Formats: sequence, C-alpha cells, structure tokens
Amino acid sequence: MTRAPEALEAARVGSLRERVERWIADDPDPETRAALAGLCARAFGAAEDPSDRDAARDALRERFDHPLAFGTAGLRGPVGAGPGRMNRAVAMRTTAGLCAYLEAEVPDAAARGIIVGHDARPTSRRLAEDVAEVAAGAGMRVLAFEEPTPTPLVAFALRALDAAAAVVVTASHNPPQDNGYKVFWSHGGQIVPPHDAGITAAIARTGGARSIPRCPLADAARDGRYERVPAEIVDRYVRGVAGLRRAPRATPPAPLRIAYTALHGVGASVTRRAFAASGLPPLLEVAAQVDPDGTFPTVRSPNPESPEALTELVALAEATRADLALAHDPDADRLGVLVRAGGGALRRLSGDEIGCLLGSYLLEGAAEDAHAGGQPVVLSTVVSATKLGAIAAARGARWEQTLTGHKWIHARAVELEASGYRMVFGYEEALGYAVWPAVRDKDGISAAVVFADMATALAARGQTVWDALVALWRAHGMSLSAQVSVPFDRPGGAAAMRALVARCVDAPPRSLAGHALVRVDDLARAVTHPVTPGGTLGPGEPLPWRPAPLAVLHLEGGHRAMLRPSGTEPKLKLYFEVAEHLDDAEPVAAAEARAKGRIDALEQALMDALDIDG
Repeated sequence: MTRAPEALEAARVGSLRERVERWIADDPDPETRAALAGLCARAFGAAEDPSDRDAARDALRERFDHPLAFGTAGLRGPVGAGPGRMNRAVAMRTTAGLCAYLEAEVPDAAARGIIVGHDARPTSRRLAEDVAEVAAGAGMRVLAFEEPTPTPLVAFALRALDAAAAVVVTASHNPPQDNGYKVFWSHGGQIVPPHDAGITAAIARTGGARSIPRCPLADAARDGRYERVPAEIVDRYVRGVAGLRRAPRATPPAPLRIAYTALHGVGASVTRRAFAASGLPPLLEVAAQVDPDGTFPTVRSPNPESPEALTELVALAEATRADLALAHDPDADRLGVLVRAGGGALRRLSGDEIGCLLGSYLLEGAAEDAHAGGQPVVLSTVVSATKLGAIAAARGARWEQTLTGHKWIHARAVELEASGYRMVFGYEEALGYAVWPAVRDKDGISAAVVFADMATALAARGQTVWDALVALWRAHGMSLSAQVSVPFDRPGGAAAMRALVARCVDAPPRSLAGHALVRVDDLARAVTHPVTPGGTLGPGEPLPWRPAPLAVLHLEGGHRAMLRPSGTEPKLKLYFEVAEHLDDAEPVAAAEARAKGRIDALEQALMDALDIDG
C-alpha cells in the first residue's frame, strides 16, 4: 500500500533528525555542536512559527543531503556545522580516510609521511592541527609548515621530501566565509580518479569524528611522528625559482618598477625573497595588504580576477608610475597582471593573455635549450584560449587540452613525460600557471618571477609586454576571452546548474549573435557532435576526456561559448572566446573594440537562450 504523503514526510523528517543527532554526538567541536543543536531545536521542537521550522529543516537538509565532495581543487565550502560545511569533524574524517587509503595504495606511506600546510584564514591553523593529529594517530609521519604557507611551497615540499601525500587547508581565492582541504598525491599533483573516489569510499567507512584516533602533536614529536618542514626546503624553493630567469643579465635603460599585492594572503614573504634571489628589482608593495589576514579587510572577495580586488594595487601602480603590477591570491597559487598598454594606460590582462605570453616566452627558451631532452609540450584547459596551440605549432611544440583544473594538466603531463615529452608550460584561464616541473600545480610565485623576467628582457630590447602581446596577435590572430559567473547559492542550485548544461547540449541554440553553431562538445557524455546543415546534431564522436559537466558551443568564425558549474563555488561559469584577424596595418584598438563587441553580443545571446538572469 502506498504511504500517505504525511507519513512519507514524517519518515523523511525522522531520518533527518536521526542523522543530525548522530553527527552532533560525534562532533568534537563545541561551537559546531551548539550551532547544530540550535537548528535542531528550531527544526524539530514545538513550532511557534511553522515558516521558521521549515527554514531550519531546509538548512539542515542542505548541510546533510549535500556533503562536501572533491571538486576541481579538493573540498571547499562555507565554514560551519555538518557534513556539507568545512569544519573540524569533516577535516578529521577526511584525514582518516586519506590515511587509510594511502596505506593501501602507496608503498611505505607511513614512513614517507604527509606534508601539512595551511593558509591564514581564521579556522585554518586549527584544522591543520587536526589533520596532523589524526595523521599521527594513524601512524603516519607528519611534516608540517607551522606558519601560514603558500600552497605552491607545500606542493614543492611534497616532491622535494618524497612524501606520500600533502594536505593544504586553504580556500584559495574564495570569499572570507569559506575554507577548504586540498590533497596532493605522491606524484606531486592534486588527486584525480581513481584516488578521489578511493579516498571518498575510505571516508565513508570511517566512524564518527570523536572515535578517530588522534595523537597530540607534542607526543607525536617525541615519538618521531611529527616534525616541522626543514627551513632548507624554503631556501631550495627560492633558489629554484631564481634559476628560472632566462635574462639575468638583461639591463633595461632603467630598472622596471613593479607594484605588487598579496591580497592579505601568505605570498608576500616568499615572493619578496624570490625576487631578491632572482636579481629583479624590489617590489613596490601595497602596505595595507601585505600581512596575512584571512578576514581580508580591504576587499570584498580576494580574487585577483576581480577588478574590485585590485583597486589598491592600481592606486599604488599609478602613484609610483609602475611599469607592471602583479597580484597573488591568498594562497599565492594564482597570478594577476596589469601592464602599460598603448598610450601608457594600465590594462588588466586576461588569464588567457598572460598564459599566451608566458607560453610563448617559455617555448622560446625551450627552443634555445639544446641540452634539454624530450619534445616540448604545453597544456591548457578546454575553457582556456585555443591560441596557445597556434603559438606552440609555430615553435615546433606539442599542445594538448585537458579538463578544467591543474590536477588534470599535471596528470596528463606525467603521462606525457613517461612517453618522452618535456612539459614546458601549463595554464588555465583562471590565472593559474605552471612554469617549472618542481611544482606540479599552479604556482603564482614562480610565474611572477618568470613574467617579470620576460618584462625585463623586453625592456632591454626597448619593448614592453604590451608590444609582445600585440606581436602575438598580429602573428597568430587576436584572441579575446571573457568569463561571467552567475551565482547559484540557493537550495537546489547545483541541480539547476547541471540542468542548464544538459539543456545546452540536448537543445542547443542554432546560432548565437548571428554566428551559426558548427559543433557541440558534450563533456558530460564525453562526446562531440557536428551540426548538420539543417541545424540538427550529427552522430557523437568520443572525446579524449573523462565525463565532466561542461558544454562547449563551437561557432562559425572560430568563436566559442562554454558553460560549467564551478568546482569550488556555487556559481555557473560562462566562458567566451572570439577570434579576430588583425593585419599589420589595422590599429589594435579597432580590432580590440570589434572583439569586445562580439564577446558582449555572445554573452547576451547565451544568457537569453538559457533564460539566465545575469
């Protein structure tokens, strides 16, 4: 007999209450226990206000029906109580699952140990200590950065010390209310399948957080299971970054003036040392944003992709007449850049423009290095500009695309290196750049040094970074890109984003802004469909990637429109790339205005086609 709706709802409420109360009983943190207890009282107690009761139940369902899962860059979400938030119980259970999986999969994992680092967010130190205590309690050797540390330095230490894995407690560029848990595997890169699924399964087998064995760090230190990462590792990293300079003897007519902001993150100290060791000019730093402060008091969101976040940097660059301005995100794995364009105005470069400039410069260096073995290869993600492919072809190098995220770039790089290739460069348009093999992840510090080195070499020849970018456009065609993020931070937001992506491939628009659709890449099914002359989708052909929630619309003229749910925030990301011809005689400003107009038209057309309110 079918149960009445009232009985079904009562059963669902009872199940929810049971899960919440079990979590509270197992939560080691009195603050998050109290927060859940308060929600329980509103959700399951005598309700004076039914709407308040329903809101409390919805809040609990959102936290318990949607636990944090490994995405583009590990676990990431708002700090709070329950399995759908970042908190001590989640960090402890994740670490217990990670350690169990490591022991099963990595030879000598316990002896090789785990590197642990953290950023400067208010909860990061406590969470990192929980990670270390649980790992030590599992019999693992722990090597910890006890002070807030750039994520690239943790990734470097993993390979330098031949550890089994590394954990960084960081939410990178996310808003202040978030935190996260990033895992690097023994090969040096972030985890990809099957390891993410294996760790998730091990976490599911883990009991409540209170039952997980923990070893106080003082006891672990006495037993030889806990130690600080040697200071010499930082020295080695700095020396390695300094060694990336191709033009150490280039002498511009006047030293470059370089403005810099750490955006209240952890990058300033190591970046300062790397520039000094490289022989580059001292950085002109935004004083109010130098010291690590995870509350980010001078910016709404510490993301160098956001023009608002760079307000203080722009002011400093103008006041000092800086030639170049650099910005790191809070864990220093991303790099934003502003340069002087034609006429001397500051111009913020897109992630793709930075990527093409760095890729061209590093490929030029690879061609000059007669002693390096292996064919050069560069990699970029599928949502990044395709222009890197033309640059690589002109330099005799291989170019490949991967799924979004540096974890995929470096997983593919490892495979290619095993086949005799040499990775020279990898990037994603979200300001993430990999410029040397010692760090198998994006590294904003080494990218800043290489970019400043390139600017110095250009200045010594009487050129600017803008000149170099225009030269690339004239040689390979102008490629402009843009990204739009649409918030979906509401109940059911994740499902709504997936539905939009599915609709875009199942019933795609036949044209956008007057450009006919020629092909649709359905990455959720890992197939690509040509569009027939009649406007229907032809038979699918396989794509060389794992399924991922991403749709790519290829348009006539070489333009693209793409959409995917963010892997780190509740946002739907729309990407646009337009191709423009720029001949030797045409003014750059005219072609750029034409390309920007085309991007604006494509953006509006896609928003209209999907009924998205921007």
